[in-house]
Amino acid sequence: MENRNTAKETARKVALAGVFAALVFVATEIHVPTALGYIHLGDGVILYCSYAIGPAAFLPAAIGSALADLIAGYAVYIAPTFIIKGLMGAFAGLILLKHKGIVSRILAFTGAELIMLAGYFIFETFMYGLTAAKGAILMNLIQAGAGIVMAFLLSSAHSLAKDKKR
Repeated sequence: MENRNTAKETARKVALAGVFAALVFVATEIHVPTALGYIHLGDGVILYCSYAIGPAAFLPAAIGSALADLIAGYAVYIAPTFIIKGLMGAFAGLILLKHKGIVSRILAFTGAELIMLAGYFIFETFMYGLTAAKGAILMNLIQAGAGIVMAFLLSSAHSLAKDKKR
């Protein structure tokens, strides 16, 4: 019976990961172009995904975001995005695996967005030079802030719904 429950839970997580990859893709496609890329809502979904499924959020975050770069015509960003967004999901998911309280969410979401900021800064410095990378910081900060707010609202609604269900 325990193996059946484990298999059922694994299947549920795989299905959720697929749904989250699609949601990350769609939310990333809702974007505003900037000089080096675009600002989007995908980070909010990635962070909420990490709340919902833990470190397994690596794959939906990486796949959904990389596919969005491919479709949007930013092929040069596909590999770094896969790594950066995947690490965001895994990092936040690891923190939220055991502790889903407000402080844990703030730390997880902020830490994940710092990974995004540092990752793209390093990549863009290498690709375009320090001046261009510095120029992208403000837009990335706006995206990070929006992602944190969105994830906090979604995870709070999730938590409330779970409490009411009990």
